Amino acid sequence: MFGLTADKIIIIAVIAVFLLGPERVPMYAAKLAQLVKNVRNMAKDAKSRMRDEMGDDFDDIDWQKLDPRQYDPRRIIREALLDEDEPETSVIEPATNEPKPESRQQLLESGKEVMAPPFDAEST
Repeated sequence: MFGLTADKIIIIAVIAVFLLGPERVPMYAAKLAQLVKNVRNMAKDAKSRMRDEMGDDFDDIDWQKLDPRQYDPRRIIREALLDEDEPETSVIEPATNEPKPESRQQLLESGKEVMAPPFDAEST
């Protein structure tokens, strides 16, 4: 929490005892305890209010995913580009009205009329 280790907290407490004096230390310790209790109660009230407003959906949310510290645009782009869960796309040949060469040849041999596909010069 804020980079404070147990050693640093003990040093801060010793300095506070010397600066405040032994008469005022219990009073300030009680005020600190009251402040910590108030902050915990506010956090608990905010969480319960959020749960009331969101209903059953509150428990279904993965809060770790919404942590802005996990946002790394390079990782997101890398995962999107290298995502292997998607099915492989294949090259699709364009559809034409013209029959395939084998079937067109068969149609010509059978005597049926084979027309060229329609072409619109203004569309290209």
